[in-house]
Amino acid sequence: MIKFILSIIIILALIGGAVKFVATEESWSLVMNKRVALSSVQNGAIAIYEFVEELIADANKIKVVDSTIK
Repeated sequence: MIKFILSIIIILALIGGAVKFVATEESWSLVMNKRVALSSVQNGAIAIYEFVEELIADANKIKVVDSTIK
């Protein structure tokens, strides 16, 4: 479960542009901007929460139909 949550945080940070690839002639490196990563994760978490909340609201609107044969 922890690996899943950490992977979601990393994916949100990557999507938000918080990690940049920097290459020189001698080395390669990944540079992470902490402020952009935090903002990206927060915005992503809010978007996911709102999406789930909307799904739950839509699920509550579904009416049960009794289709038994008598």
